[in-house]
This record gives sequence, C-alpha cells and structure tokens, in this order.
Amino acid sequence: MSEMPNRRAVLGAGLALAGTAALTSRAHAAPLPTPAAPRAAADTYVAPDGPEVAAREAERGAGPLRKVSLTATASRLELGDGVTVSSWSYGERLPGEAVRVTAGDTLELTLANHLTQSTSLHWHGLALRNDMDGVPGLTQRPIEPGAEFTYRFAVTQPGTYWFHPHSGVQLDRGLYAPLIVDDPKEPLAYDKEWVVVLDDWLDGVDGSTPDAVLDELTGGAGSGHDASGHPAAAPAKGTGDAPSRLLDASDSELLGGHAGDVDYPHYLVNGRTAASPSAFDAKPGDRIRLRVINAGGDTAFRLALGGHRMTVTHSDGFPVRHTETDALLLGMGERYDVLVTAGDGVFPLTALAEGKGASALAVLRTGTGALPPATVRPKELDGQVLTADRLAADPSVALTAREPDRTVPITLTGSMAAYDWAFDRKPYDPAVRLPVKDGERVRLAFTNRTAMWHPMHLHGHTFALAGTGDGAAPGARKDTAAILPGRTLTVDLDADNPGLWMLHCHNVYHAEAGMMTVLGYLR
Repeated sequence: MSEMPNRRAVLGAGLALAGTAALTSRAHAAPLPTPAAPRAAADTYVAPDGPEVAAREAERGAGPLRKVSLTATASRLELGDGVTVSSWSYGERLPGEAVRVTAGDTLELTLANHLTQSTSLHWHGLALRNDMDGVPGLTQRPIEPGAEFTYRFAVTQPGTYWFHPHSGVQLDRGLYAPLIVDDPKEPLAYDKEWVVVLDDWLDGVDGSTPDAVLDELTGGAGSGHDASGHPAAAPAKGTGDAPSRLLDASDSELLGGHAGDVDYPHYLVNGRTAASPSAFDAKPGDRIRLRVINAGGDTAFRLALGGHRMTVTHSDGFPVRHTETDALLLGMGERYDVLVTAGDGVFPLTALAEGKGASALAVLRTGTGALPPATVRPKELDGQVLTADRLAADPSVALTAREPDRTVPITLTGSMAAYDWAFDRKPYDPAVRLPVKDGERVRLAFTNRTAMWHPMHLHGHTFALAGTGDGAAPGARKDTAAILPGRTLTVDLDADNPGLWMLHCHNVYHAEAGMMTVLGYLR
C-alpha cells in the first residue's frame, strides 16, 4: 500500500506537514520535502496538517497521555512445529505486542525504523487527525531507515482496532499488532478477554517474499521499489529459487466465486501454525470476550469455536445488536467482538482459509483433554455463518436517518489475468480525489464489475451498511466491508473528519496494483 512510485509521482496538494509531527533521524531533524507541482490547486482541498484538521482535533480534547515506543526490525520468528522464518516485525514478536489505551486518552507512539526500507504506520479503523493516518506521499513522508516518527493524536472511540504499515506490501510480513481501546463505561460483563489475530503467511518460507509475489501476480509490473520510491535493496525474489505462490484454483460460495490469488504455505492464529497452536486458558462457565482481527493479505477466514455458539457484540469497533451465530466470516481488515460461555474441556478455535482448503488453529482449554488435530473442522463451521449484512447497529451508534447530500458512484474494475485492479479503470493517483465537504452526508455507491470479491476499507471514518431485513433497523457501522463479484454495496457516512483519506481494497496485492483512491475534503 505504498504511493506506487511508477504511477504516483506527485504528492498532491497541501502536503506541507509543517511541524505537526516530528520526523527525525537519530541525530537531527530531517528537512521537510518539497512537493512536486500538484495537478490540483493547492487551496482546493483541506491539507493533512491544515487548520481544519487542527480544529477538529482540538474538539476531541486532550486526555491523559499514553506514551509507547515501537521498533520495526528484521526478526527471526518461530511459527511453531519447527517452522522458523526471517521476516520483519514490531519488537521481534508476532503479532506485535498489543497497544492498549482508554477512550479519551491521547496516544503518543514513536516508531523507530530499523528496517532496510522506509516504512509507515496506519491506525486501521480509527477516526484520528489526518496527518497522523500514516500514508506516505499523502499524509506524511516515509519514515526512512534509521529514522523515527512520533504519532500523537486523541483516541475517542472504544473498540478493537489494529495497526500496520501503509508502505508497499509490508503488511504481508510480520508488521502488525492489535490496538485495543477500552471503554471507560464498558457495558459488557465478561470474565476474560482473548485477542485473536488471524493471518496468512509466506514471508521467508522457501525464499518467498511479498514483493516477489506481487511481481509474479503483476507479471513483473509491480513497483519493485521500497516505500520511498527507491529501487528495492534486494532482488524481489529473495534467493531466486522461491516456488510459485499463484493460487491455481480457489472457490467459495460465501465469497461469490474466486476466493483469493495467493497460495500461502501457512495460516496462523496469534503467530502460530495449526500444528503447534497457541492455547487460551479459562475455567468452565467463564464468559470470554474474543476480539478477532483478520490481518491477512489475501485471505478471508471463516471462524468457529468447536462446541460453542458465539454472540456478536461489535463489528469494526462499533457495537451492534447482539446476534448469535455458529461461525463468522471475516474479510481482510475486518474485526469482530464476540462473547462465548466456556464449556468444560479442550476446544478448537478454527479459522478456515475460505475457499483455499486449509485452516489455522488455536485452542481454548478449560479442562483436560487431548489437543485437537491440526486439520480439525468443528461442525459449527458448516452451521450458521454470519456476515456483516445481517447485523444492525446498536441504537447508541446508529447513523441518524438523513438523505445524502452527495452520492459518489464507484465502479470496481480489473481482472486476475491482467492484474489491473482499479476504480473506474483508473489506477491510483494521489492527485485525483473524490470530493466531499465537511458536514455532508455522503453516499458511496460501489459496483463490483470484476469476477472477484474485494474488502473495501475507508480511512478515518465509519460508514453505515444498508438496514437489515426490511430496512427498519439501521445497518452496522463499519470501516471495512466485502463487495462480492457482480454485486453492489451502498453505504452512508457523515463527512466529519477533514483531510485526505485513503479508500482502497484491503487485499494488499489489489491495492498495490492500483485499487486505491482518495476521499478529499473541499475547503
């Protein structure tokens, strides 16, 4: 998810970034960049560090300061069952250690870049100030090797979130971690909390790298550059002997056909393979809150806990009317919170790589019993599977009824053969924006003309899905939603967070091929 230097040379209007955050080397402050001449007038759109952004941040308030230091570094990661890989991670662990704050806090996180490439950090799902959103070439300069960047912003909305780079295909390495925002007036009652991070993994396996996969998918037309636009420091294919990672066939009725492009050798829960799963200990009768995050690059997961029904309480951080189900379907970038009442024994938490014929595994242990086999498939996976369109927003967060002031039609285009994913047949250009105005109710009308599903993610906002059933109940608030092939999805949002905001497919390879654009606030 970089700025795609071959097709994105300009930085866009207003990328001054004057003094809003500190980007420094170890010794001194780096000079601010001089943007290329923008194709849009500089005063047309709100700048990421503009007075409108500062004013909205001031309205959020400045609560207690929570300081965190984080390092992105090359790592040797042990995935279980004798599988050890060389990759990148935060703090040499997978996933990175969760960052935990309380709604109302101010978070100050300094990211030190010990990688050989420039990087960035995006706060997935948060409505935060625009110059802290972490998109190189749009809202900030890349964090160069040996430099660090301090992100500082108010955190107002409780929920389950996560963070990851927005630089090339770095997300498909080990650079991700949960961000948990506690509710100071938490309405749910539960005994224990289990944070569950799902992932698909290939980096460092038999010489594979995400950059090599992008090159293979695009026929060599991938960026081949780091996040700064410089040539990659090493050949994209690593050793040169990496096997093909193209997925010959994948099929899912739930996803409307083709399920994914990439054949991953491993699928993980909390950084562990199914042959050596992580375990969560509890007591029989405990009420457990699971916070589930799909951090995958190209894989939807169907999740179920053997022997248990789940009660869905939140989607993408926002509360929903409690809904029972046997299983969940999570696209890349989606999160769900669920409650379960633990039985007595050892139970598989299975994450089926939807349409790919493999699965990941973790274990809930409340008593004695044998460890489930890696290939276990609890019957709940074939029971009732919940998708976001079945959910209604909790009345406390439901979007108020209002006719849209602006409707923005967006057509999803491209094909697997050409790997030319885009919006309206136009690959990403940061100088091209979808215009909105502060205070508007905006309707985004997506039409998927491709033969593949796409998990669509909007930065800095949530949107409301269409109402459930007959439309009487307002739809769930989301920031990421799947659009199936040949289908349409209409969502409404309140334009209440000025700046320049990415809208993109959260399949990391589709995004890098060009399926990204910018929602820009007019002055």
